[in-house]
Amino acid sequence: MGWTKKLLASAPVAGIAALATYDLTQRHHALLRNFPVIAHGRYWLEAIGPELRQYIVTNNDEERPFSRNQRRWVYASAKLQNNYFGFGTDNDTETTPGYPIIKHRIFVEGVTSGATSGHTKQGSDAIIPSGKVLGGPRGREKAFRPQSVVNISAMSFGSLSSAAISALNNGAQLAGCMHNTGEGSISPYHREGGDLIYQIGTSYFGCRDENGRFDVMRLKELMESAPVKAIEIKLSQGAKPGLGGMLPGAKVNAEIAHIRGIPEGQDCISPSRHTAFHDVDSMLDYVELIAAETGLPVGIKSAVGHLWFWRELVHEMAHSGRGVDFITIDGGEGGTGAAPMVFADSVSLPFRVGFSRVYKIFAEAGMTNDVTFIGSAKLGLPDHAMVAMALGCDMVNV
Repeated sequence: MGWTKKLLASAPVAGIAALATYDLTQRHHALLRNFPVIAHGRYWLEAIGPELRQYIVTNNDEERPFSRNQRRWVYASAKLQNNYFGFGTDNDTETTPGYPIIKHRIFVEGVTSGATSGHTKQGSDAIIPSGKVLGGPRGREKAFRPQSVVNISAMSFGSLSSAAISALNNGAQLAGCMHNTGEGSISPYHREGGDLIYQIGTSYFGCRDENGRFDVMRLKELMESAPVKAIEIKLSQGAKPGLGGMLPGAKVNAEIAHIRGIPEGQDCISPSRHTAFHDVDSMLDYVELIAAETGLPVGIKSAVGHLWFWRELVHEMAHSGRGVDFITIDGGEGGTGAAPMVFADSVSLPFRVGFSRVYKIFAEAGMTNDVTFIGSAKLGLPDHAMVAMALGCDMVNV
């Protein structure tokens, strides 16, 4: 028994010695070579740092991209639980620069006391249609008035799973809103009953030929096979404007390859720029071609950087008779898309600044009624959406 106790007692010492030997001889981490054994504690604290800050250090309204209070509201609302919270706001409403205050009204013109007696439709069953007809100003064959001002933002099949896409599309049908496909084309999971906005990215998934070039005939065939209400040409997205994207080959299975029209098992790289057009003039030719061939309203999605593009777009629309039917402005703060940190942190304008500048250019030209403006930048929280609409958005994507 004595030697057993001695062996057990020496085991921790031997383990520490072995770890120290490894740390001193390995060549991957200078910190471990300089501080063997104890440096592992530093890595452990670093690993649990987000949890320590989330649950112990930060307050309820301090975290990014969403605070604890915002997450609580989203989770409770999604589960149809009580989303009322007591004891007032945690926010510093008086000294925070730019803090938005929604000003309520005591009376509303044209509404009598009878409107509060249960005869009006209120709550989650109320659907608010867009104030504009999408494609109406340009006389598109399939112009329509969107049923809901709140719609589902672009997220591709491949980046999201089949279950996620099915859930989103079923949700779109239940809510009476539209589901943006993202640039990964239209999968069987987009066909659960919800109306679609088909997004065309720089790789033209779903409407490309064998060499990856845009094919208008394939586009027409795809549009005829799915409940697409409008087409959105993605120029850039807020998470990584001007960068393009990549779906790793390990995720490109046979199904995704078939839907996108790409080789199975190979990295799927979306270039940073379109090949079907190269400036505003040729882009508007492209827009008009798609609108003429499909009859659908056609718009663009972009983050906001240099403003010369938007000034040139307004000029061409005012003088050439061509134009886009809607503009989706994405915020530089990013959404679900993965991106290098420097892009997410520093490239393109944040939504409120970028949208305001674009809208101002259209307003100065007297052309705000010619276009439906859509905001897309973490606008799923009611106060954020209301600020976006106060700035000029007709609809928001969530």
